[in-house]
Amino acid sequence: MSIFQILSETKVKKARVKKFRNEKELQKLFEINLEEIFGIRFLATEFTTTHGGRIDTLGLDEEDSPVIIEYKENEKDNVINQGLFYLDWLVDHKGDFELLVQKKLGSNIKVNWDVPRLILIAQSYNEYDKYAVNRISENIELKKYIFYDNDVLFVENIDLSNRKIGTKKSKKTQIVYKEYTVEDHLNGKSNKIKEIFRELGEKIINLDNKINEKPLKHYVAYELDRNFTEIVIQANAVKVYLDISKNDLNDQKNIAEDCTEVGHWTTGDRVFKISSLEEVDYAISLIKQSYESKL
Repeated sequence: MSIFQILSETKVKKARVKKFRNEKELQKLFEINLEEIFGIRFLATEFTTTHGGRIDTLGLDEEDSPVIIEYKENEKDNVINQGLFYLDWLVDHKGDFELLVQKKLGSNIKVNWDVPRLILIAQSYNEYDKYAVNRISENIELKKYIFYDNDVLFVENIDLSNRKIGTKKSKKTQIVYKEYTVEDHLNGKSNKIKEIFRELGEKIINLDNKINEKPLKHYVAYELDRNFTEIVIQANAVKVYLDISKNDLNDQKNIAEDCTEVGHWTTGDRVFKISSLEEVDYAISLIKQSYESKL
């Protein structure tokens, strides 16, 4: 992707690609800005495992799921198998990780072990990398970065649309992932609630073809790199949570309430309910603002 710097009303200049001096410089930049870039809270760097290995970066995401991040400096680095090895180790040593979370973030956080994540960060990936990840059912994410002149950092997800789904357990790792579907959330709900959710969900997905619908245990999340809205399907209404601050939300009808001090499973702290199809369009106008805040 080409990035252009605007020099004047009539002239632009193509930004040149730079390189980090070494992998450590790259790792340090991401670790310092982990929450801003990925919504992941930083826990540890070069975390030593019991077998003598070192996990590049450990974090906890917005759903309180463990995250391992490994950095790939060149195409020959075999970080996929290494990352999977560390992921298995982490699940076998949950107590060590939970103690780290308590030490860094406090004792009130309950770690969610349903979907531990592995993120790989590199300037490029070859087809063998993508093929290998597509053969594995676990939640492995490939992130590509480009470092430009004037200290501009570009980060994007690598499309893994051919990923195999539906396999509970891979031969590559001992981790068993809990899988949830939208139908799990719709089960037992009235036709009216199902219709509202499906209309809302379709309009959310149509905002951007890069949006990912992610059914979890307690809600259905919609995300780019980070969640921007979560939907809780109730018996008589659809509850919508927004990941946007009150000051950044233009809510002319003043329907979104602050739930910061109220217990909730979602990552968003602004919430409102809709109970009819007529309310969907206004709901989308609020959701779109939250989506745009994550761009």
